[in-house]
Amino acid sequence: MSSLTITNDNFESEVLQSTLPVLLDFWAPWCGPCKMIGPLMDKIADEYSGRIKVGKINVDNEGDLAQRHGVASIPALFVYNNGEVAAQKNGAAPKHEIEGLFKNLL
Repeated sequence: MSSLTITNDNFESEVLQSTLPVLLDFWAPWCGPCKMIGPLMDKIADEYSGRIKVGKINVDNEGDLAQRHGVASIPALFVYNNGEVAAQKNGAAPKHEIEGLFKNLL
């Protein structure tokens, strides 16, 4: 399972109503640090398939979602659990730090 593309149209169904924790990556194609963690996000999606969802939100296309989350710099990572923000982190991070955002929810 790879990362899901999250948009304003599917945010409620894929994130807020998800029965699994959701790791969101706010990113943009021109962002160097975003490109660095992109493969990590896909790897996490594969490794934790069935236990978490991983979604990517392109801030250039979904500026309203970024604004609602107060995203001022990217990458910005958010973990949702039961429709609520459970954790967040700004900036690129190694895989173990990203996993630390959601491991307590599994």
